[in-house]
Formats: sequence, C-alpha cells, structure tokens
Amino acid sequence: MSAPVMVRVGAATHTGNRRALNEDAQLSTAPVFIVADGMGGHEAGEVASGAVVAEFGQLVGRDALALDDVRQAVARARAAVDQLATTGAARAGTTLSGVVISSVDGLGYWLAVNIGDSRTYRFSAGELEQISEDHSVIQELLDAGELTAEEALTDSRRNIITRAIGAGSTGDADFWLFPAEKGDRMLVCSDGLTSEVSDGRIIEVLSNEVDPQRAADVLTADAVAAGGRDNITVVVVDAIAVTTRPGTIVLSDDMDDVDADTRPRETVTGGVR
Repeated sequence: MSAPVMVRVGAATHTGNRRALNEDAQLSTAPVFIVADGMGGHEAGEVASGAVVAEFGQLVGRDALALDDVRQAVARARAAVDQLATTGAARAGTTLSGVVISSVDGLGYWLAVNIGDSRTYRFSAGELEQISEDHSVIQELLDAGELTAEEALTDSRRNIITRAIGAGSTGDADFWLFPAEKGDRMLVCSDGLTSEVSDGRIIEVLSNEVDPQRAADVLTADAVAAGGRDNITVVVVDAIAVTTRPGTIVLSDDMDDVDADTRPRETVTGGVR
C-alpha cells in the first residue's frame, strides 16, 4: 500500500534572542508533522515537549493514521508529561499542534490536532487559512468581542493558554479531518513565529519560496530578526502527490523532487472539537 499523501518537508527551529534554552520540539517525518512548545521553566518545558515528540515518534513510518492513533498518542503524551510532576517538575507542560497523513476510503486526507496556542495553517491557491483555534485567554476575549485583533498584539495576557498537555490542564485536544489536495502547503509553528511575523509576510514567504526547507528557514530567520522574544519552530509540509480516488494519484509538477514563553491559566476547561 502506498501513502495516500506524499510530501516534501522542511523544518527549522531557533532559541530566539531572549531565551537561554529552546523548549520547542518538532517532528517532521511522515506521516507525522507536529510542533510542541514546552513551558514550565528550565528543563521542565524542554522535557515536556520532548516527551510529546517521543510518543508521536512511535507512529512514524506508517502510510496513514486514524483518529484513534492520534488520540492514543495524545493520551500517552499526557501520561508521560504528568509523570514529570513526580520528579519535581510540577508545572511542566506543552502545547501540541500539527497534522498527520490520514485517509478515508483510501483517499488522501489531513488530520489536524491542536491543544494550546501553537498553530496549524493550510496555504493553498495563495490563501492562508488557520486550521487550528488557539486555546488562549486572548482568543476567548476576541471571540467575546472584548478585544480587537490590534489590541491583542500587545495585550499582557497574550501568553496565557487555557489548555495544555500537563501543567495541571485536563483540557482535551481539538481535531479536524479534511481532504488533502495536490499543492497544499501545511504550516505548523510555535507562537514564536506568529507573535513576530505578520500573516502578510508569511503568505509572501510561502508564495515565493518553493523549497519547504528554504521557506522554514526564512520564516524562522524573520522571527528572530523581528525580535525573537520566544523560541521559534516552523514546519512546512508540501503535498506533492495525493490519492484522490481509489487507484488514482494526482501528481504535482515537482514530483521528481520527492524525499520521502507560554504559560497555562490556573483553571482549564473546554470540550473536544
């Protein structure tokens, strides 16, 4: 069986200009493309995000994943991070956002997962669409009409998240399943990118940088140059071949190039999407 979505991937990470430690972690090997932004101070955040990546790493190498596969990986990751509390890292926690390759009746699909304020986007036909929804105080205020998008950029509460893996949170992850299309470019990133680089600039880079590794490198460098107040991690995933119906694969023009500081709110609530 061949993978329902074949991809080309680029990934980059940087500590930023103000942090001594990079608490971000990422996994960008098919069929899993995720970013985890750790929190909890020295070592705790780094260990938490690393634990999430380690659990999802068990899924690498499969052609496609089902929702249950991802749910179980999240559950294992939560258990691993919660275990850190017994070693003295009581506030260790992490966000999780990303996509995995999935399928429905043999057709290529993306399955996105999110908990926290790292983000997953789809860039297609020149349009940047945010797939994930932030689990943050700022997002709640925006949804309630109590804050404008412009005000949110400088609000002192912008780093407070309402769901996480660990850090005392019991909030569930959100999931989205949607068809993959030839030419899709998925962007997964920690908030170290989106807090520094505008949507307009992200669109410009994703439009002009054909190579996903180059796109990830440029976006990361832009975030550092803009201030780099937090760790920055960027994963770019290009769908270059997609099964659109049983037995049929749609190939992109570049098929020859295939190579296979966040903190939690004290009280966390929320349902499953």
